[in-house]
This record gives sequence, structure tokens and C-alpha cells, in this order.
Amino acid sequence: MFYLDMSPIAFTIGPVSVAWYGIMVALAVLTLVVWALWSVKRGARISYDKVISAAIVGIPSGVIFSRLLHVIDFWDYFIEHPGEIVGGSGLTIYGAVLGAALGVWIYSRFSKISFGYFADMLAPGIILAQAIGRVGCTLNGCCYGIETNIFCAVIYTHPESLGPIGVPVHPTQIYEIIYNLIVFGVLLLLRKRFRPDGSLFLIYLTLYSAWRLGIDFIRDGTDFLFGLHEAQVIAIIVLIITITLMALRTRWVKKDELDS
Repeated sequence: MFYLDMSPIAFTIGPVSVAWYGIMVALAVLTLVVWALWSVKRGARISYDKVISAAIVGIPSGVIFSRLLHVIDFWDYFIEHPGEIVGGSGLTIYGAVLGAALGVWIYSRFSKISFGYFADMLAPGIILAQAIGRVGCTLNGCCYGIETNIFCAVIYTHPESLGPIGVPVHPTQIYEIIYNLIVFGVLLLLRKRFRPDGSLFLIYLTLYSAWRLGIDFIRDGTDFLFGLHEAQVIAIIVLIITITLMALRTRWVKKDELDS
């Protein structure tokens, strides 16, 4: 077992405390933006200006939607503490991804960029950013698993940790970091191998949704519907949509078609 005696607060500046979680989320967002800009430099058919504009739209829409899903998930708490709905702590990765995707899709309707092409370009960067974000969850003590005696269990010992103090739990955050990095490698291998545009993004959504549906059975959380967590319900909906779309539209690109 592993003991984690680390404060979730990285440092303080006067009355302001800066948490590791916030630092890692900021680093994750920066990673995705840098990935997009690097892709443009490598020859992606989109301009730097449109990448920045998409980020300006996608980041706030992702934050808003992420917060909204968190509030819905813990509605029993927030109905008693309405003052914490805006400005309180708590985000969801699913909300960030879906909210940002919605914002960028709306932006694409006005900017005349191909959302499918842009989403495919971003897909590896998104899952890499998620891996970085989960580092923040690990240090924060949130998103932990259920109690276990497994050899790799984590025991939070710092009194400010959000995890259960002194209780061995599944390190679901670390499981997800490893899984996300594997998916990152898979997406890199599959780039440009499917048509039409948007197929790689659908594969990313499918792989991550399948993971969330499974991992949440050993992750602490609140029942949302039929004994499932909110993320599991969303995962099922996303899987139905993505698998259907891929079955109807996606095709493998042969080697002689790659440069065509």
C-alpha cells in the first residue's frame, strides 16, 4: 500500500490558496492548446487564429458545463447551499469535454471550419490533458475509489486531503492516468486511418466512455439513476451514440488512400 501525506494546497499568496488541482487543470488546458498549435505547425489544415478563437470559446463553455454537471450530480447538497453553486469547488471531466466540444461545434458553424477535422486533430491532446488533470485529482484526494486491501491501494494521511483519511482505497485516479496514456498512444497510431472526419474523435469518446462505465463500479460516488453514477449514465448515452455513428459511417482507410 502507498501512503500519500501531501497537502492539496501547493502554496498561498496572502489570503489566496493555490491548490495542486487547479495547477494541474490549468496545465491540462495549456497542454491541449499547445497540442493544437503544434498540430498546426505540423501542417494541419487550420490557422493559428482559429485555434486560439476556438480555445476562447471552448474553454469557458467546458468550465460552465463541467460545473453544471457537478452541481446536478450533488444536487442534494447544493439545494441546501445555493450560494456555492457559482464560485464553489468541483468540476467534472465529462462536463469539460462535452461542454468544450459543444462550444467548439457552435463556433465551427460560424467560422466555417470542419468540426470533425478539428475534433480529430484534438483527440489525442484531449486524452493527454485528461491524464494530466487526473494528477491533480490524485494530489487533491478527490475521485478516489472504494475501500480495498489491494497491494496498490492508496491511504491518504494529510488532514486537508479530500480523500478518506487512513482508509486504503483504490487509486482510481492513477488507474485512469495509465489508461488515458494508453489511449493516447492508440489514438496516435490510428490518426488518419479512418474516414470521414470526426471518426477518431468518436473512437476517443467510445474508449473513454467504456472506461468510465467500468471504473465507476469501484469508484466512490453518489447514485444518480438505477444505482449508477452520473458519469456512467452519460457514458451509456455516449456509447450508444458513438457506436451507432461509427457503425453507420466510419470506414478504415487503406494505405493507398492516406495521401489522397
